[in-house]
Amino acid sequence: MKKAQVYVAALALFGAATSAVLVSHPQVAVAADETAAKKDIVDTAVAAGSFKTLAAALKAGGLVDTLKGAGPFTVFAPTDAAFAKLPAGTVEDLLKPENKAKLVSILTYHVVPAKAMAADVAGMTSAKTVNGKELKLHAADGKVTVGDATVTKADIVASNGVIHVIDTVLIP
Repeated sequence: MKKAQVYVAALALFGAATSAVLVSHPQVAVAADETAAKKDIVDTAVAAGSFKTLAAALKAGGLVDTLKGAGPFTVFAPTDAAFAKLPAGTVEDLLKPENKAKLVSILTYHVVPAKAMAADVAGMTSAKTVNGKELKLHAADGKVTVGDATVTKADIVASNGVIHVIDTVLIP
């Protein structure tokens, strides 16, 4: 854990210098050792095994094809445990067809239409999401927070973007 905190802190320092690159050139990849992944964001999340609820929500919201598209995307992906922290019945209610608009609003609040690696995120104070709202970002003491969530694993590279795992579902 200590090693991860040092890594995030180093990325935060590097991120301050690279965040301007992301803003002016969102297609630019800033990680020197980054290699192209073979799976898209959806397939990468499904393969990880801890995003079953997110995958079901993406399907119910009709967003699977979008996130399998060219991108680039940054997805702040809540785990199944993050969804389990919501009040009882919330997920089931959101998955109902009559609540699709609300579900899509929540899901698209987790997506930034650019590829932002941990170094970029650590140097930013906010990012505009696909649903049009600003998402607050903060890096301090070796951790990165996104809204009310903490990034627990960063830089899971996919062919069309990157996933950062978060511990809480973001509600716009």
